[in-house]
Amino acid sequence: MNCLTTTLPGVLILEPKVFGDDRGFFFESFNERVWQKATGLKRSFVQHNHSRSARNVLRGLHYQIQHPQGKLVRVISGEVFDVAVDIRRSSPTCGKWFGTTLSAENKRQMWVPEGFAHGFCVTSDHAEFLYLTTDYWAPEFERTIAWDDPAINISWPLCGEPLLSAKDLAGKPLSEAELFD
Repeated sequence: MNCLTTTLPGVLILEPKVFGDDRGFFFESFNERVWQKATGLKRSFVQHNHSRSARNVLRGLHYQIQHPQGKLVRVISGEVFDVAVDIRRSSPTCGKWFGTTLSAENKRQMWVPEGFAHGFCVTSDHAEFLYLTTDYWAPEFERTIAWDDPAINISWPLCGEPLLSAKDLAGKPLSEAELFD
């Protein structure tokens, strides 16, 4: 596994070793020993989530203020633009974002650590998105930052207006959001 750093300390891009031939391919999407060696991190994943979304669906920017979740995310069908936003008040990169394309084709994964908000938009006809989390979903602690907050200024690669849930439509600006210390 190749582990790439990003412009946000702690956010990582992981490229698995893919074994392929004319029959198809095989790769380990997660191996704890390889993960620890590549990232230097020791994390336990307690929940595995799977979502399917259509083109221009935008989900996020989500986080849990208590019971924060680290997320290891990947796409198994289609393509998304995946984003992490640093929301740690004490961080020199607080309010900064990093985004990258994750797809079934490139097989890349992104590690979004605790203390970051996360979101993605679908750039293919549809996408199936998988993510491992380090803590359980706790809806009473879930928060949403506005996907289009000009203070963050994410360059979403949308074709038209995004398709948003009621929760995402009600996202708060970063200046009003509960942040991590």
